[in-house]
Order: sequence, then structure tokens, then C-alpha cells
Amino acid sequence: MQLHAITANNSNKEAAHNLETGQRPRSMSQRNDSPAAPDGRINTSQARAYWESAPVDVNGMLGGIPAHDGFSSLSQIDLQGSRTFLARFGIGTKRGRRTLTSTLEGGAGIGRVTEGLLLPVSEHVDVVEPICKFTAALQGRPGVRSIFNVGLEEWRPSPAREYDLIWVQWCLGHLTDEQVARFLTLAKAVLKPATGLVVVKENLSTSGTDVYDSTDSSVTRQDSSFRRIFRQAGMTVVRSELQRGLPERPTLKLLPVNMYALRP
Repeated sequence: MQLHAITANNSNKEAAHNLETGQRPRSMSQRNDSPAAPDGRINTSQARAYWESAPVDVNGMLGGIPAHDGFSSLSQIDLQGSRTFLARFGIGTKRGRRTLTSTLEGGAGIGRVTEGLLLPVSEHVDVVEPICKFTAALQGRPGVRSIFNVGLEEWRPSPAREYDLIWVQWCLGHLTDEQVARFLTLAKAVLKPATGLVVVKENLSTSGTDVYDSTDSSVTRQDSSFRRIFRQAGMTVVRSELQRGLPERPTLKLLPVNMYALRP
């Protein structure tokens, strides 16, 4: 799932989205059983076709937004916000902070977050990413232990692995609500007891409803939708924080990006 933006000439205030008029939040079963629900329109084959055609670089991973004037620093701003969020839990490379033994990253792409955030604080990082051309450069990379070339909806954890941190960013929009809940339930089972943490970092819809995007066949969810799914999976939000410092211009503004720290 790519970053999404609000453009000045978009009357619905969500660029590249087809707004489902009158759509209202529903229970988990209602949303997934109804073809009108935004997540019911997700097509995995279409989503993967989009990413198979994307450039194998940071600009491609971020939906082409860094190529816009004033947005070239977007990746570094994002990574710094993520480092700050982890530091709230005492995780980091600075004095007085701790590093981790084992981390899992969902939707790793080319390893932008793997290399920029997770490897510096983790002895071992496992990555889940269905597009093989993206993970080619991570093969044999020191610290990258296992590469699972499957989607998050297909991933099954190894019972022999236990993770201090599971980081999932800009990819849950390709999963239905039910699939997100199932993934989090599986992730919960391989978290290190007491101290293990799941971090979800995703765009937030500002339209008062979840919004389907036909460009990459994904859904941008509201905060309330995320929290409902987290509860469904038996996860508690222990901290929630908006990414700060995102660039904007009169004609282009990114949607809010939120970080959720979850524990069982």
C-alpha cells in the first residue's frame, strides 16, 4: 500500500480514492460479508500487479511522492518518526536504550525500513514481502535472517521463533479486516511474553469512512476501524502517535500517518 495524498483540486479531499458514499462502520462480520464494504473490494492479484510494476527504489516504495518538489526528505522524516516512537519503549542505539534479539517486518518492500530502522536495533530481522524483485537486494544482507516471499495473509509463523518486535507499515491496506485480525492473532502467538511489541504504522482516512483505492487495490482505514480490528484480534493499544513533520505544499498534502503500539 502506498502513501496517499490530499490534493487541492480533489473535492473529496482524498486523492486517488473512490469514496463509497454513505458507507458506515459495521461489525466485522457485516463488513466482510458485504460486497459494498471497502475491504470487500480488495483484489490481491491486482495489488500485486501494481507492485510488480513499481520501480525498485525508495521513490517506488513511497508511491512516487518523494519525486514531488519539497518531498525528497519524506523517507528520512518517516524513519526518524519511527525511531522516536521506538525510543518511547526504550528501544534504540543511544546510551541507556536497549537493542533487540529478533524482529519481524511485514511488507518489507526493498528493505527501506529494514535497513533504516530495524537492523540497527536488531540482531536478527525476518522479512515478509510477496514481491521477489524487492527482496533480492536483502538476500545475504548481514542481520537479515529469513525472507518469506508471501503476503501477510499467507504468512504462518514458525513456532520456534519468538519476536521482540513485529513492525508492519503501509501494507495492511491490502488485507481485508478479517485478514488483518488473523495476521495479528498469529503475530500475538510469537511475541516475546510481557515485553514483545507489535507496531502498526498506516495512513488514516479523513473522509469519515474507510476508503477503497483502485490504483493499488487497497483500503485506507479510519482510526476507529483499526481499533475495532485490534480488539477483534485480542490486542491492546498501549500507545498511539501521529507521525510529525510530514512535508506539505499548497497543492499536495499527505494523509495523516499513525503509529499504534500493540500488546496482547
